[in-house]
Amino acid sequence: MQEGLTIGDLALRSGVAPSALRYYERLGLIRAGRTGGNQRRYERSELRRVAFIRISQQVGISLDEIRTALDSLPNSRTPTTADWTRLSAAWQSRLDERIRMLTKLRDDLNGCIGCGCLSLQRCTLYNPGDELAAEGPGARLMLPRSART
Repeated sequence: MQEGLTIGDLALRSGVAPSALRYYERLGLIRAGRTGGNQRRYERSELRRVAFIRISQQVGISLDEIRTALDSLPNSRTPTTADWTRLSAAWQSRLDERIRMLTKLRDDLNGCIGCGCLSLQRCTLYNPGDELAAEGPGARLMLPRSART
């Protein structure tokens, strides 16, 4: 492995704490080589992987799902634009659904906050007597129909 980035360099460039980078490495999300003195050295391509991990987490993707996605990338070479495009295309419908749910949450909460909960008959959070418990956990009226049944 060529000289590469130290953990401090990767942390500075990625905005991720060294402790988080070591955790990502333990989970197999990123890879480091070792020097003769057993110090970590990261290839520059790991910066892209860390950026992908960070943004994926910020939109609610679990580390297990991120690992599965990253495992689909080639180990023998730096991933190409086509590799990243294929990986992101697999999440397209899921991200679209997440955007839809976030928009619905934003809009419904704006209405709820504005009404002061004076209109409990149309509130998507109100569940008198826990009537919707049989449908499962969470805010059942906010979930898409497919998740509610």
